[in-house]
Amino acid sequence: MSEYTLHCFAESGNAYKAALMLELTGQDWQPVFVDFFNGQTRDPMWRDEVNEQGEVPVLMHGGTCLTQSALILDYLSAQTGQFGPQSEEERREIWRWMLFDNHKFTSYYAALRFLLCLKKTGETEVTTFLRERAAAAYRIVDAHLAGTPFMVGARVTIADLSLAGYVFMPEDTGMNVQQYTHIEAWKARLQALPGWQHPYDLMPRVAP
Repeated sequence: MSEYTLHCFAESGNAYKAALMLELTGQDWQPVFVDFFNGQTRDPMWRDEVNEQGEVPVLMHGGTCLTQSALILDYLSAQTGQFGPQSEEERREIWRWMLFDNHKFTSYYAALRFLLCLKKTGETEVTTFLRERAAAAYRIVDAHLAGTPFMVGARVTIADLSLAGYVFMPEDTGMNVQQYTHIEAWKARLQALPGWQHPYDLMPRVAP
């Protein structure tokens, strides 16, 4: 049995954050497919036994059960000694960007992608609003990456893995993400890391 078990599905960028961290740090882990699109996370038994919040990812490690991607990344950095802070100042900077990611960078883009590309709602006032907010967050991150190779200096940290959750997803959200050239260069640097894998190769998914 693997040391770590990750409840996940490939279309979830939040699950990808945890899966990528496990893979890049060389952990012995296995994915457990969660059938989100057929309502598994809404099942009362699943919520009682796996995650009362009704979300993925869920990381099992020994007797520890962890939810919320930022907390999982922080836990894994402490467990593995990799991609974590090397000073209190760096810890604060990592959390500053991870909180921005969860509140804005991932939040708006993930909601836009879910509605437009997975639920296939078509363009609505809601998707237009989400795209505008996502673009604003992308501009902030792109400007930041103009002056640094990674989110917190010269090396990869869990801040990068947090913001990387949805940037490799292939669906077209109408955002023209290629215009954010510093984000595109940062993505290439992440892809060059030993062990990097695309989310659709790293985790199980419903057959397209």
